[in-house]
Amino acid sequence: MPETTHTPATRAPEEIQSVEETACCIVGGGPAGAVLSLLLARQGIAVTLLELHNDFDRDFRGDTIHPSVMEVLDQLGLADRLLQLPHGKIRSATVQTPSGPFRPIDLGRLKTRYPYVVMLPQVQFLNFIVGEAKRYPSFKLVMGANVQRLLEEDGVVRGVRYRDTGNHWHEVRALLTVGADGRFSRVRHLAGIKPVETAPPMDVLWFRLPRRPGDVEDAAGGVFGRGRFLVMLNRAEDWQLAYVFPKGGYQQIKQAGLDALRRSIAELAPWLADRVDLLRDWDQVSLLSVASSRVKRWYKPGLLLIGDAAHVMSPVGGVGINYAIQDAVATSNLLSGPLKARRVRPRDLAAVQRRREWPTRVIQAFQGAIQRRVLARALRGDRPLRIPPLVRLLVKLPLLRDLPARLLAFGPRREHVEAGL
Repeated sequence: MPETTHTPATRAPEEIQSVEETACCIVGGGPAGAVLSLLLARQGIAVTLLELHNDFDRDFRGDTIHPSVMEVLDQLGLADRLLQLPHGKIRSATVQTPSGPFRPIDLGRLKTRYPYVVMLPQVQFLNFIVGEAKRYPSFKLVMGANVQRLLEEDGVVRGVRYRDTGNHWHEVRALLTVGADGRFSRVRHLAGIKPVETAPPMDVLWFRLPRRPGDVEDAAGGVFGRGRFLVMLNRAEDWQLAYVFPKGGYQQIKQAGLDALRRSIAELAPWLADRVDLLRDWDQVSLLSVASSRVKRWYKPGLLLIGDAAHVMSPVGGVGINYAIQDAVATSNLLSGPLKARRVRPRDLAAVQRRREWPTRVIQAFQGAIQRRVLARALRGDRPLRIPPLVRLLVKLPLLRDLPARLLAFGPRREHVEAGL
């Protein structure tokens, strides 16, 4: 059952140190929560952002900022400033196969000011966005806020109760509470909302190796071999690498040892052989247990879920951060008016789900097809991956060749910040 406090008169077992009132309480300082906070604060809407950790510095979070997000930042006058931070750019993706290289995606032909994916550590992106939000007096950030309760009165969520780093209890009462706290969302759990999960056929080891003179500058790459798949992403000073293997195979890889992992990496990408010895400890490697899920209903009265709290995306295409931010833009567009009017109805929350659910389901279906028809077969390792000649032909036709790039860059529906917001 959801853990809730039902009425103000209920005597809580916790001693509350402070009670705050705000228009919107956002739980989770990831991309969705941070961008939504900025969009609301710049309109003068009181918003409190609660982040569980004491800083944003967690390794191997989504570092890919796609053209859709760059266009949103451009509308806010922030894109050029963001690009002043050290970053990498990816303009195309090439997969190495036994029958030769295959380039299914070329962003350089897209009609946009930003025909590339920006590779920027998420900690820098979040600090940048939150720094902008702090310029507005209606924004408040609380770090180290561990949300433990939803405040619910007469079936309506009225805010949250959280513990700070000193284990003191605080209460934030809000017209709207937004759960943007990721794939393991505490808010979703407290609300009793359960996701519908799928079972992607793979897991991923993330790690980094340094870039060297002569390395390719602006492309992402991938190579299949012996039931493994290595993805290479340019991050300015280093390569972010994803070692993809069949789901549940991590213990087998770890038992084989780092030497075996280093050899496998060098076999897949011989040009990395001169630096794989820099992987000296398993602490340098981060395991991502790949998941994909969605909730059937993103809201209940007074509460909305967005980003990974509403839909966990597969890492295929690296689109998770971008769909989370597009959720935030749609939320701001649709709910700023009701928040200013001090009346957010369930039908207003339903409008956000209607706006964002089908683009999410389309991309999840696309990711699922890639996982089943390409990755699962390749990871079985019983035969080499071969791209059918018809597929190679289709991606060269002018009418079709840019479809994969547009889907990756913008998704089925582009979100724009509405004028005046």
